[in-house]
Amino acid sequence: MSEAAVEPEEVALRSARKDGREIVRMRYVEETDGFVVECEVYPVGGLRVEPLRPGPYRFVRRDDADTFIRETVTILEYLGCEVT
Repeated sequence: MSEAAVEPEEVALRSARKDGREIVRMRYVEETDGFVVECEVYPVGGLRVEPLRPGPYRFVRRDDADTFIRETVTILEYLGCEVT
């Protein structure tokens, strides 16, 4: 007997912009076995249409995922990005 697939629940979505251009999008989801942060990175000096997708970053504990998001947001703000 198989269990029905459970859709991951989105916990948060963060977007970082610099000079009006989105450069990073982070999606934070809760899955049955932990937490995942998925990233899309649009290089500032590049002509790429498709983003780079480092990760996903997986965490067993929510506190660890929260710390990852908080520290990443702090770094992006330090670099002059507006994070929403």
